[in-house]
Amino acid sequence: MQQDSDFVIKLVLTLHAASTWAMFGLIWFVQIVHYPLFVFARAHFTDFETQHRSLTGIVVAPLMLLELFTATLLLFPSFGVEVWVRCAAFALLGAVWVSTVLLQVPMHNLLNEGYYAAAHRRLVTTNWARTVAWSLRAVLAAIMLWEGLS
Repeated sequence: MQQDSDFVIKLVLTLHAASTWAMFGLIWFVQIVHYPLFVFARAHFTDFETQHRSLTGIVVAPLMLLELFTATLLLFPSFGVEVWVRCAAFALLGAVWVSTVLLQVPMHNLLNEGYYAAAHRRLVTTNWARTVAWSLRAVLAAIMLWEGLS
């Protein structure tokens, strides 16, 4: 029975770290490369934005949902991770989701109607909150994985 429990703990910690690190890499790519390139797609921007949202969702949605699911499981004390680390990581994930829903999604909705320089600037600027939060989460995921597997 203990072996099954240990396996589940290791699996959850590993999946959590993997999904967080994947989003960490992805958000930096989006912040530094992808979002700044939006300006060059003006000629067919509504088509570009529609495809961006559709294709990005295929990659991002499963990772974000897996990260949220495993982060929620990690709130339980049976994972051998310090409470402050688990709570800080979960709070940062909450900030990511709030920023996504309240800041990035509305800008993408506006950009779906056409290229607006102000909306594009706001998207890039406000996305720094998610970039920083996922960067901090990547560190905390490493700490949780180390603590949980030690």
